[in-house]
Amino acid sequence: MKQTSPTPTSAKEKTTFFSASPVMRKVKEIGYHAEAGDNTASYGGILIKTGFFLLMTVVGIIAYLFAQVHWFSHQPMIEGLQVHGFEFSISIPQAMALLAISIVCVITQLLSGFFPELLPVTGTLYSMSQGALISCLIFTVLGGQHLEYLGLLALVITVIVVASMAAMYAKGIIKVDKKFRMILLTLIFSSMGLSLVILICSFIPGVNVFVAAILNNLVVSVFLSIVSIIISTMFLISEFAVMDDVVTNHYPAKFEWNVAFGLAFAILWIYVKILEIIMRIAGSRRGR
Repeated sequence: MKQTSPTPTSAKEKTTFFSASPVMRKVKEIGYHAEAGDNTASYGGILIKTGFFLLMTVVGIIAYLFAQVHWFSHQPMIEGLQVHGFEFSISIPQAMALLAISIVCVITQLLSGFFPELLPVTGTLYSMSQGALISCLIFTVLGGQHLEYLGLLALVITVIVVASMAAMYAKGIIKVDKKFRMILLTLIFSSMGLSLVILICSFIPGVNVFVAAILNNLVVSVFLSIVSIIISTMFLISEFAVMDDVVTNHYPAKFEWNVAFGLAFAILWIYVKILEIIMRIAGSRRGR
């Protein structure tokens, strides 16, 4: 495998490129091209691998549901927990499992960024752990109120959002240019800055009560979730641009895993944020 020397134009593109994950950025920065006779990345291969990661998410959802029914029931319970306005309870083994799953989710995401050659494994584990966490929200938190259908509603909205973004990108209505990337970077750093301020204020006596009251306000919480959805959809569009770049510049087929993970990562992020908004609205109505 050889590495081509960057032209002035390509070097400029690299300095302005931004994508949703370190994995996708690394694909762009490496600048590999396949040699004659090598298998090259294709749209079909990327979509199949993206579908594989999303299927592994479904496996994680089913596995958690199975464990909840057969392993976590009839165990000592932790009562009075709340999330997004919903009160629920979980067993102690269930809580320990969720903690372990959350750790796996974080570790595999980091490993995917630093060691992209491990993506078939780390991406699979990440997708399954995300599925388990999503399953907890749907079947433990919402399931306690018989509102599991809200998870399906979030899925329908996610499909519509992803399909709409793909269509607009394909037709050139949305273009990933310098202005697009600057807007995305601005939103990201603004969101990170706000999160840091909130974290600091949460440790300041007196101020933390005021901050908590603001964050618990429905309008504020929904607004912040909408901003997160906007960022995640822009990430998704950025991934479409990377997919085009990898295919049209004849990257080796192994990079299909990198692109597929970036797409699956963005889609799952969109779903979780949409589900979060739905839960906040439904939770506020139940509290009236």
